[in-house]
Amino acid sequence: MSLRNCNIIRSDLALLGNLTQLTYLDLSSNNFSGQIPSLLGNLVQLRSLFLGSNKFMGQVPDSLSSLVNLSYLDLSNNQLVGVIHSQLNTLSNLRSLYLSNNLFNGTIPSFLFALPSLDDLDLHNNNFIGNISELQHDSLRFLDLSSNHLRGPIPSSIFKQENLTTLILASNSNLTGEISSYICKLRFLRVLDLSTTSLSGSMPQCLGNFSSMLSVLHLGMNNLQGTIPSTFTKDNSLKYLNLNGNEFEGKIPSSINNCAMLEVLDLGNNKIEDTFPYFLETLPKLQILVLKSNKLQGFVKGPTAYNSFSKLRILDISDNNFSGPLPTGYFNSLEAMMASDQNMIYMRATNYTGYVYSIKMTWKGVEIEFMKIRSTIRVLDLSNNNFTGEIPKVIGKLKALQQLNLSHNSLIGHIQSSLEKLTNLESLDLSSNLLTGRIPTQLGDLTFLAILNLSHNQLEGPIPSGEQFNTFDASSFEGNLGLCGSQVLKQCYGDEAPSLPPSSFDEGDDSTLFGEGFGWKAVTVGYGCGFVFGVATGYVVFRTKKPLWFLRMVEDKWNLQSKKTKKNAGRYGARRN
Repeated sequence: MSLRNCNIIRSDLALLGNLTQLTYLDLSSNNFSGQIPSLLGNLVQLRSLFLGSNKFMGQVPDSLSSLVNLSYLDLSNNQLVGVIHSQLNTLSNLRSLYLSNNLFNGTIPSFLFALPSLDDLDLHNNNFIGNISELQHDSLRFLDLSSNHLRGPIPSSIFKQENLTTLILASNSNLTGEISSYICKLRFLRVLDLSTTSLSGSMPQCLGNFSSMLSVLHLGMNNLQGTIPSTFTKDNSLKYLNLNGNEFEGKIPSSINNCAMLEVLDLGNNKIEDTFPYFLETLPKLQILVLKSNKLQGFVKGPTAYNSFSKLRILDISDNNFSGPLPTGYFNSLEAMMASDQNMIYMRATNYTGYVYSIKMTWKGVEIEFMKIRSTIRVLDLSNNNFTGEIPKVIGKLKALQQLNLSHNSLIGHIQSSLEKLTNLESLDLSSNLLTGRIPTQLGDLTFLAILNLSHNQLEGPIPSGEQFNTFDASSFEGNLGLCGSQVLKQCYGDEAPSLPPSSFDEGDDSTLFGEGFGWKAVTVGYGCGFVFGVATGYVVFRTKKPLWFLRMVEDKWNLQSKKTKKNAGRYGARRN
């Protein structure tokens, strides 16, 4: 019986206790609350019970221990609490157990690791503590114990699960020890995520070529040292490689270029000493490249191949030692940053695992970890380097950008008005450079702009007015002594007064400047007629000496000015040209 997603109320559950011959019951994705009904223990013929994605609370009733024929039990995505009682060790036929996204605590009972036919065990996002027990059998295919409070080393028995396709132990910050090279015996592994723990030692070199099926390798936020394996072979399936937040040294291995399926490469926050890895240009599916906070140096000259980085949505090479001009050539080839993606989906491995990609980066000035990455996001971050020269006008082509950060470099020249074309921009940081001139009024047209930082440059003139600029405070403009405006509490005078934004009319349109039916041609005709009339009138006045009052006023003014000129000339002497 499947009543999945049917909006059933709790009183209907009382009727199920009499259906003792049921073998399949799916009540998932409803709005059930309160405790799991103990009457479900009467359904002793059940082989599959799905109660996930409800609002059940309290502890798992002991009556479920009567369901000795159960093969599949799903209690995930509820608000269940307490420890898992040992009474459930009667469920010796379990093949799949899903208890994730609850509030279970205590240690993981050892009988779960002794179930002889267990294929899938998902306990992620609970409050389990203690060590992981050794597995007594080798039947596991899926194991996810992430986001708990587990400690100690990874049990060696995990590396004997030869049929394992998914191993996720991430976000247990007290898991210690090294990654055993025996992990490379898991040749059917598709997902390996050991991130955000306290693992140390080196990364086994065999991880580059031990499995042609591996699509996700996430070892980020650990204490791993040494060099990145140079053993990535051709025809591998790797799509997501994240080694961020370790202590890797040496160079970026060129064998990564063999990972033709790679979509995400994150090597940020390490100690890698190298130049820009041009060989990555040709990866046809690369969408995210993060190399921030390393010791990379030299020029970033631009593309060396056709269609370089054409799929990149996020490029972050900040906080390195890159120098020379900005890579204008790449700005011309970043096609994915030129067009918005209308599909609001999250990036994930497209194989059956459904693993959702994550990434850690600076967003609107704050470094955060995105547990999910929207396909619509577009980021270009070249900050904290030694780039020089001007901001190229071609940067206006990247119309889909949501965040642009060029801060803390040595850029000169004016702020490009072509930035007005970045209509999706939410954050713009050009601070701590050597930029001069005025702030383009066109930036006021960026209606999504929530963060603006132009501080610590050499900008001058008025801060543009308008609704968008009025949302930014003094911190956006500080350190520019030549700026004036309400945000910096400095009044603008004379030619510093804010100017109107430039008109966008077409030169061939003579009706848009002055309003409908009154264009520049009409103004020119009127001006010409007025000039002729004025000259003629003046001639008549001076010839006839009428009206006399007007003539006397002009003559008196002329004589007074003539006397002042002669007096000044006598006092100071004649000035030479």
